[in-house]
Amino acid sequence: MSRRIVVLSGSNRAGSQSLKVASHLRQRLADLNLWEASDLIDLATSRLPLWPEQDRDQLWPAQQAILAKATALIVISPEWNGMACPALKNFFLYAGISELGHKPALLVGVSAGLGGAYPIAELRASSYKNCRLLYLPEHLIIRNVESMFNDQAPANEDDKRIRERADWALRLLSQYDVACREIRRALEQPPAFSTGM
Repeated sequence: MSRRIVVLSGSNRAGSQSLKVASHLRQRLADLNLWEASDLIDLATSRLPLWPEQDRDQLWPAQQAILAKATALIVISPEWNGMACPALKNFFLYAGISELGHKPALLVGVSAGLGGAYPIAELRASSYKNCRLLYLPEHLIIRNVESMFNDQAPANEDDKRIRERADWALRLLSQYDVACREIRRALEQPPAFSTGM
């Protein structure tokens, strides 16, 4: 199985800052040559129906196929009123163990100001339960996002620092990807234990 990573832009706003962060991280993945391929799921352009409504446009099967091939994920969440974006929470109602089970993921919080931590805590608390996604103990928070990742060169010291930390976090995620592949190969998942406690 080849190493593929999915970058999930969790905002349902078109042209969002989360999408800008996703694009930057995908470019860094290519520059650092850490995975053989990357895919983007943008919840603004591929809006899943609110769970449990019928998926008339068959958006979930397309996302499901992308996720099934992934060996790791980057989950990007904007902070809206101190919470994770509803589109992202809805995504985790669809995604199960067959798509995400025991795959490592880097959480990335996005804030227009100095926030961004609350979505990280919220997603760590509940989004992994049934899908068994393995969040790294490390995460990124892109604060003052409108002034970050805009050009090839960093705009200021904060931009430079978060770019360096992002590269380090991507390398860390790559190592978790290598380690978790062995776990997934060895693991048997009994149907009786398909949901978390």
